[in-house]
Amino acid sequence: MEYPFSVIAVDVGGTKIACAAVRYESAGEPPVVEGKRSVATCAQEGGEAVLERIVGIVADVRASLADQAHLVGIGVGTAGRVDARDGSIAYANEIMPGWTGRPVAERLKAAFGLPVAVLGDVQSHALGEARWGAARGAQTCIVMAPGTGLGGGIIAGGRILRGAHGFAGEIGATPNTLHAGDGNLESVAAGSGIEARYEAATGTHLGGAEISARAYEGDPAAREAIENAGRALGIALAGWANMLDPEMAVVSGSVVKAGPIWRDALHAAYVEHAPGVLAELPVLDASLGDAAPLVGAAENLLDSLEG
Repeated sequence: MEYPFSVIAVDVGGTKIACAAVRYESAGEPPVVEGKRSVATCAQEGGEAVLERIVGIVADVRASLADQAHLVGIGVGTAGRVDARDGSIAYANEIMPGWTGRPVAERLKAAFGLPVAVLGDVQSHALGEARWGAARGAQTCIVMAPGTGLGGGIIAGGRILRGAHGFAGEIGATPNTLHAGDGNLESVAAGSGIEARYEAATGTHLGGAEISARAYEGDPAAREAIENAGRALGIALAGWANMLDPEMAVVSGSVVKAGPIWRDALHAAYVEHAPGVLAELPVLDASLGDAAPLVGAAENLLDSLEG
């Protein structure tokens, strides 16, 4: 690839769609995210409306580029499970009604005549952090994103591990061992799981931030919900580390804001269940913020061009 060049990157979530140009000036120099803009997803309008909104914001960002001659393609990170074969949406939950089956890559290729690569949103986040963020330079890394839900990404050989269908890293469906929730890790370790566990214990529904605050004020049910979230994730991380032998793990997402109660529980559970040789695994905070999925989507596009 001849420098400089740019990739248009898109981050599609249930609430908003962000888009920017990711510009690469020279080899080894971190890319710069330029001209970022966002629009509401309006997911309830259906998948076709969301896809048209993506086309529109990509067109806006492309028109704003001073140097369109060195635009090499479009990278997308999106909610839902992405079919690795054709860049369509294989499955999306009720947060994105009608998103299942949308031909994202095909539509963008037809609209702009550029190469397109589509990846899951948390996979994009993981790839961004591995290439230019907290895990920069890591060949093997696990990225965990406990937010409202629980997503993840696995870096192997310096690249995102996609699996046979493109779904690798869907860690939220991992069974948990705490006999709480519905048996899946997400139902205990994600923000939605913390809220549900607290409500089950108290009969009161509160948001995650309020539960976290109450935990530090001495509310035993709140503390238990936060500690169980950390502990469940720590036990699961020990299993993943035993399989993958990663150089590090990275955590991102709103649950990280639960602070030392959550983090100490995660660490203690990990050390308790991991083999001794892996006990010192670094668990780092993500560093790129909301630029991570945009950078990761751009990196995935570049990987696809190399392939």
